[in-house]
Amino acid sequence: MGERDQGLGLALEPRLEEETSKRRRVGILGGSFNPVHQGHLVIADQVYDKLCLDQVYLMPNYQAPHVDPKAFLDADKRLAMLNLAIAGNDHLAIETLELERKGKSYSYDTMDILTKLHPDTDYYFIIGADMVEYLPTWYRIDDLVDMVQFVGVQRPGYDLATDYPALYVDVPEMAISSTQIRQAVGQGHSIRYLLPEAVRHYIEEEGLYLEP
Repeated sequence: MGERDQGLGLALEPRLEEETSKRRRVGILGGSFNPVHQGHLVIADQVYDKLCLDQVYLMPNYQAPHVDPKAFLDADKRLAMLNLAIAGNDHLAIETLELERKGKSYSYDTMDILTKLHPDTDYYFIIGADMVEYLPTWYRIDDLVDMVQFVGVQRPGYDLATDYPALYVDVPEMAISSTQIRQAVGQGHSIRYLLPEAVRHYIEEEGLYLEP
């Protein structure tokens, strides 16, 4: 009996070591999500699929610089729309760290916290082509590239060229912006199909973005 137990234990050791050493692969897509729209969701889902990630987190920021405060919704409303948008898709989730910290968050500070909280996770930081050219200006960018793998996705009219290490994922190009949606609502135009129906209904029911 003892020999059998010993043999079984030896047989299980490599399997247990393999399971405990398996690292999670998680994408991070940050933004104001004011509101979340189909472009955000397509990017998150396509990166999840093409990079074979375990999950992609949408990470809303608490406040965005250079944004009209009247147009920048409170965190609870933006979070509510995100929850409606990803309902039914287990591949997508929400990371609320920056909302909880409040104030202005640099990507370095946020990812420093996340990598320390989850040392078993490899993070893939997703950015649009419009942000790639600004990477040299990011706070502590040289430290940040050691923490995460940048993933660039194409946007109409932008170049993905950069000296920093980055993966590139081709996604369907959708020229949709949150600004465009807010302006359309304010002008009484249709936003159908620009975002999930549940989010559109929420905007209408809450009377959001009606003020010019």
